[in-house]
Amino acid sequence: MRLNPPPPNPDALDPGVLRSFRKKLLRNYTLWCSYLGERHLQLSTSLDVPSLRRELLYVSLYLLIWGESANLRFMSECICYVFHHMAMELKLILNNDIEKPSFYGRNAFFKAIVTPIYRTIRAEVEDSRNGSAPHSAWRNYDDLNEYFWSRRCFKTLKWPMDLSCNYFATASKSKRVGKTEFVEQRSFWNVFRSFDRLWILLILLLQAMIIIAWEETEYPWQALETKDVRVKLLTVFITWSALRLLQSVLDWWTQYSLVSRETFFLGLRMVLKSLVAATWIVVFSVFYARISNQKNSDGNWSQETDRRIVVFLKTALAYIIPELLALALFILPWIWIVIEELDWSILYLFTWWFHTRIFVGRGMREGLVNNIKYALFWVVVLVSKISFSYFLQIKPLVAPTKALLELHSIKYTWHEFFGRTNRMAVILLWTPVILIYLMDLQIWYSIFSSLVGWTIGLFSHLGEIRNIKQLRLRFQFFASALQFNLMPEEPQLSPKATMVKMLRDAIQRLKLRYGLGQPYKKIESSQVEATRFALIWNEIIITLREEDLISDREFELLELPPNCWNIRVIRWPCALLCNELLLALSQASELAEGPDQYLWLKICVNEYRRCAVIEAYDSIKYLIIGIIKEYTKEKSVVKKLFNCIDEHIQNEKLTDGFQMTILTDIHANLSILLQLLVSETKDMSKIVNVLQALYELSVRVFPKQEGLAPPGQASNAGFLFQNAVELPEDPHFYRQLRRVHTILTSRDSMHNVPVNLEARGRIAFFSNSLFMNMPLAPYVEKMMAFSVLTPFYDEDVLCTENTLRKENEDGISTLFYLQKVYGDEWENFLERMRREGLENVEDIWNSDARELRLWASYRGQTLSRTVRGMMYYYRALKMLSFLDSASETDIRMGTQNIASHHSLRSNGSLNGPPSIHMSASRMLGRASSGVSLLLKGSENACALMKFTYVITCQLYGLQKARRDPRANDILYLMKNNEALRVAYVDEVHLGGDEVEFYSVLVKYDQQLQEEVEIYRIQLPGPVKLGEGKPENQNHAIIFTRGDALQTIDMNQDNYFEEALKMRNLLEEFKKFYGIRKPTILGVRENVFTGSVSSLAWFMSAQETSFVTLGQRVLANPLKVRMHYGHPDIFDRFWFLTRGGISKASKVINISEDIFAGFNCTLRGGNVTHHEYIQVGKGRDVGLNQIAMFEAKVASGNGEQVLSRDIYRLGHRLDFFRMLSVFYTTIGFYFNSLIVVITVYTFLWGHLYLALSGIEGAAKNNSLSEKALRAILNQQFAVQFGLFTALPMIVENSLEHGFLPAVWDFITMQLQLASFFYTFSLGTHAHYFGRTILHGGAKYRATGRGFMVEHKRFAENYRLYACSHFVKGIELGVILVVYASQSPLAKDTFVYIAMTISSWFLVVSWIMSPFIFNHSGFDWLKTVYDYDDFMKWIWNGGGRFTKADQSWETWWYKEQDHLRTTGLWGKLLEVILDLRFFLFQYDVVYQLSITRGNTSIAVYLLAIPIYVIMAYAQHKYAAKKHIYYRLIQFLVIVVVLLVNIILLEFFHFKFLDLVKGLLAFVPTGWGLISIALVLRPSLQSTVVWDTVVSLARLYDMLFGIIVMAPVALLSWLPVSQEMQMRIFFKEASSRDVQISRILKVKKSS
Repeated sequence: MRLNPPPPNPDALDPGVLRSFRKKLLRNYTLWCSYLGERHLQLSTSLDVPSLRRELLYVSLYLLIWGESANLRFMSECICYVFHHMAMELKLILNNDIEKPSFYGRNAFFKAIVTPIYRTIRAEVEDSRNGSAPHSAWRNYDDLNEYFWSRRCFKTLKWPMDLSCNYFATASKSKRVGKTEFVEQRSFWNVFRSFDRLWILLILLLQAMIIIAWEETEYPWQALETKDVRVKLLTVFITWSALRLLQSVLDWWTQYSLVSRETFFLGLRMVLKSLVAATWIVVFSVFYARISNQKNSDGNWSQETDRRIVVFLKTALAYIIPELLALALFILPWIWIVIEELDWSILYLFTWWFHTRIFVGRGMREGLVNNIKYALFWVVVLVSKISFSYFLQIKPLVAPTKALLELHSIKYTWHEFFGRTNRMAVILLWTPVILIYLMDLQIWYSIFSSLVGWTIGLFSHLGEIRNIKQLRLRFQFFASALQFNLMPEEPQLSPKATMVKMLRDAIQRLKLRYGLGQPYKKIESSQVEATRFALIWNEIIITLREEDLISDREFELLELPPNCWNIRVIRWPCALLCNELLLALSQASELAEGPDQYLWLKICVNEYRRCAVIEAYDSIKYLIIGIIKEYTKEKSVVKKLFNCIDEHIQNEKLTDGFQMTILTDIHANLSILLQLLVSETKDMSKIVNVLQALYELSVRVFPKQEGLAPPGQASNAGFLFQNAVELPEDPHFYRQLRRVHTILTSRDSMHNVPVNLEARGRIAFFSNSLFMNMPLAPYVEKMMAFSVLTPFYDEDVLCTENTLRKENEDGISTLFYLQKVYGDEWENFLERMRREGLENVEDIWNSDARELRLWASYRGQTLSRTVRGMMYYYRALKMLSFLDSASETDIRMGTQNIASHHSLRSNGSLNGPPSIHMSASRMLGRASSGVSLLLKGSENACALMKFTYVITCQLYGLQKARRDPRANDILYLMKNNEALRVAYVDEVHLGGDEVEFYSVLVKYDQQLQEEVEIYRIQLPGPVKLGEGKPENQNHAIIFTRGDALQTIDMNQDNYFEEALKMRNLLEEFKKFYGIRKPTILGVRENVFTGSVSSLAWFMSAQETSFVTLGQRVLANPLKVRMHYGHPDIFDRFWFLTRGGISKASKVINISEDIFAGFNCTLRGGNVTHHEYIQVGKGRDVGLNQIAMFEAKVASGNGEQVLSRDIYRLGHRLDFFRMLSVFYTTIGFYFNSLIVVITVYTFLWGHLYLALSGIEGAAKNNSLSEKALRAILNQQFAVQFGLFTALPMIVENSLEHGFLPAVWDFITMQLQLASFFYTFSLGTHAHYFGRTILHGGAKYRATGRGFMVEHKRFAENYRLYACSHFVKGIELGVILVVYASQSPLAKDTFVYIAMTISSWFLVVSWIMSPFIFNHSGFDWLKTVYDYDDFMKWIWNGGGRFTKADQSWETWWYKEQDHLRTTGLWGKLLEVILDLRFFLFQYDVVYQLSITRGNTSIAVYLLAIPIYVIMAYAQHKYAAKKHIYYRLIQFLVIVVVLLVNIILLEFFHFKFLDLVKGLLAFVPTGWGLISIALVLRPSLQSTVVWDTVVSLARLYDMLFGIIVMAPVALLSWLPVSQEMQMRIFFKEASSRDVQISRILKVKKSS
């Protein structure tokens, strides 16, 4: 069908199609055989029938194997292994060499192949302990698949497969094959190990910059003039070789378990790499020492010294030969591509030293042009970063460092462990700067990617039509652009004709884009083309009305009605013609005495004005003649008048024959006449009077000469039209009247039509996209077939009645909330319901409950919204199929039926005959309207052939069995959507414990009126072995059809107007982007949840910049765009042979989507991004939902750090693409963590300087000013992170204009967006860092509900205590202590300048959950929250108590990650916890009783006192018994006696007691933190009860500290009002004053 030219026999299978499909389908198998040196299936190149039949059999065999492989589909090379042997057996059978295969019979393949491997996967998953076991202790999908990357699979597995082989679970755990090709070890060192080239570059540059800056010259090149500096720079080679040694040691440490007899050479390579790296260190060190010694002995740079320098440089040249070779291959990429794709053993021998031979990661190079583009990008970024780092980070710190090292008169206030050389102070001064130096490349990337993305977007013509006003200016060109892009032409057969057509198309696109010529003239002259455009445009407007985004009145203003009433021009939408007629009348009055040509020329300057004048004249002419009865004098007079006017117009004598100034009076009377005609009650007397007045004006006053009035009619003019008027009953007539009335009377420009922002945005984007570059549309029957796949678990299908009507504590129901947030859409919905027969709104739950539930569901993130959106593909394809095949007669004749039908639909609520009503289209099951009235039936079949929608409702079978309402809702969706299919897992219980599992596909049969089963495929067991979503996708992917597959999540939507461009988009698969065709088409997303609240707006803005500008740059020029989720479109057959559209291994693939992009890149795929089409997407709208989502993503990135995919990308890509991968994936989260660590090191470091006395000593020297300048530079670098908001501003300026973008940014800041983004920074840092260190990544369900309820304090505390509150309190305490102890902080300006960003971070982390909480500062709610928090704190819990009911249950659950972490994770946690002892360490030496003694014995003596006090105090707090009350009394008495003695006889003051108690607070927290790490050893001892009790009191204390400012703000009356304004985005574009509405609702 898609062949061009078509084959002679369309019913026969074309040999070329079969052969090309076979090559594509078996390409991965062929590469696998070549890689292993195995002879693959040899097929004849002959085109005879037997050869073609064989090819068809092999293709079918592969697809059958793949279809029944269940979870094995994730293991592409395993399937290659199975196919290889089965295909060879099939070949032998076809050659009659054997009679039967190795296994046969019922379910033979299922039992012999699928089930054993499935059981092996399942056994490994059970060994993982639900993902809590270390990744190195069990085999995931990748390990089991990569076993087939070596020839040992043929030796050990054999064929038929030997089930006793140690590959299978039948072998014991100790004898089983271990990890394959890669071992995932949990460590922060993975960041260095995977991207070692990046860190080596940064470290070597840092060393070089420090060496140069140490000379303190004004510019770096001045320092390089000194030979000493140049020689010192040679030490970078020693550092380089040391880093190489570190890399080899890390390789050995993480991958040693891979070494076995079969992988001996891998172990040998690891050892040799370490030895060689160590050798290079020795060589460089010895050569450098010889240079230094010779120079010292000679006293200057002698000739011998120079000779030794030359020897060093020659050695260095030999060292960097591999890097020079990599540079040469980067410049000549095709050489490297050929080398990687050739499977020659000699080539493996040459590359063996550099990397392990693996099946993936080959042939990933790009072409030279792309190489130059992304290399140039990164060169500019690196130059900017280096310049900034040198002049603003490194160089300013040199002078303070030298001064600190030379400062010897410091009197330390405590026992100083690190001597008195001030080296510790220097380290603390440099640490934040080095951390910023290591992360600020992320900021520079953000800046330059924004600028490049803006430039690319500009040249892609994004944002040229930003609003309805700009669309109005280009609408006539828009009509031609729509025809050009969406209407196909016959393809050219000859190459010469194709080139000519391409040139002609390019010229036409330029003319449309820049408004050259008058392309609309072509449409106006062609009735068929004009009607085609009207059909498409009107169908778009119809869908907007069906979605309740526009009202009936707006629908009439926007529609493009079919031609009627003999109107000679295109009937543009009324919204475009408004006010134009009045302007034309004004021009006619001004030029009343001028020539016709000049007047008409002035009018024709504006195309809409010309059309308005002609349409108004033709309509009035048809109207007045039409309402006057036939064979009357009046009709003859009117006809004569219009004939006279027509004659004057034709002869260009209108201004000569008529008084143009009278036109305004005629216009006024015509307006009155039309108003009377469109009114519900027709007053015939008034109509006659107006007609008589018009008669007098037109016949006696308007002409300059007599002759129009009939003879003898002057006396009885008042009796004219008395019995001559007859009004028609045709509703279409009144529909046209309303249009003419609008044209005549509208006085203002309708730039606010439509009112709804979503409708305006969609229309603007669609119209703009048609002026962008996109492939031309093929005919529907020739387009690529595609499927859409949506995974669904147990989320909402439709909003239930209970959900909508249930009220929260303020009396606010979800339905009420939606009515106010979507006020205009609610009114449109009611208008539609009234048109369908609803009389009383209060009865809507009884009469139209389903419609109401649908309306609410379409405003949320429900499955029904997604289904409605995706089914627009089906609707669009049906319409396009009709337009492709419809004849001119079909189009002309059909438009009248459409016009009549539309008038019937609309007149029920507008001014027409009240007796005429017809039901409008339903929201989901759409009744026939628009183009559907013209369909002949074949269009349905064509659309079904090209499109399938599969929802993977995994639990649908169980939901039906349980009579879950969601099952009925799913059935309702199938019933109302013909192309919808539902896949689910069916569990069949056979008796006892035996259960069979099946993948089932069902649909709703419209003829049988019931659900019918299409396919049923047996599964070897439960589907969910790994992560749920990819497993759900995988079981249903076999039911998809076509060449392409779009993955859609159930928080997404689609639009009819965008569905029209789908066939254009699919043509992208045929184009080359670089040296490859695409395998994933990236698609732009439109976040539709931005108007719900301020948080939703912030999230929408952030997400929009990522899915547009961010991915635009990733695709071009960086060439590293991955698959970040939906709605990307996959080359289905490419991916089904390479492991599917996601990865599913437990925990490691928790961010399942991006691994499809990693896999695609590693296997030589190509990912592009296209912005002329968009798909709707919802985002979380509440802070808790957003935080859980970001926690999942951050944890997923933490797991990516450990993955083999990231390691291979870091090592197999060239240097510049490697940089792109790092800074656009895990680098963003790693650098977020670095920012937080920088704040910690900055504050702790300066606290150390203040408490130790160094800062005081520095203040008394000239060092003070230099140090302050250096500190402020550091702060500037931290605040430089604000530039990460640049992408959002730049993208908004591109698409909405610069001033709106700036205004939006200012508005967001006033609504405290910075608090939200800073809070998100803490979320990213906490979960990313904890996942790398300890693990614990898991899926977090966010719910995606509406924000109509107040989140209690206890819930917020549970969610944010560890990630934000405790850290914020810690930083706040440091800032307070620093303010009290630092000599520099005495100067208020200095303190503010140093700590303002840190204070902002503290306030953001503590207050954001309450600022962005519904009624967050309500006093009564705060009181109730406090009581609820205290009840939760003191609830002891139990085995079945949930975390939200008991503090103890939550506390144990929150620390679970420490139980599964490794030794290094525990050790690092303990080291980090030691920081809390610094407070007590300082306070002990500050006590008066020490009398200035700085011996360490003072601190050691204080520790047991604190421990004893803590044990007694918290033992009492835990057990409220009389025995402990007695202990308490004795302790108090003893403490009082001791205090009295100390006060009387020693240098002890009461303030010392206060200081000691305060100092114990952080010490106690440090002890608890360490005890948690040692929990396995302590839990069985008596100490553990004290730890639990102490932790409970600390959490209570932290909760009170956090609640204190909340309570204060709640007490202030103005705070709640301000908080509600911030939270609900008041004064937004919707003008919804929600806080007032809530007050009214609450009071009522």
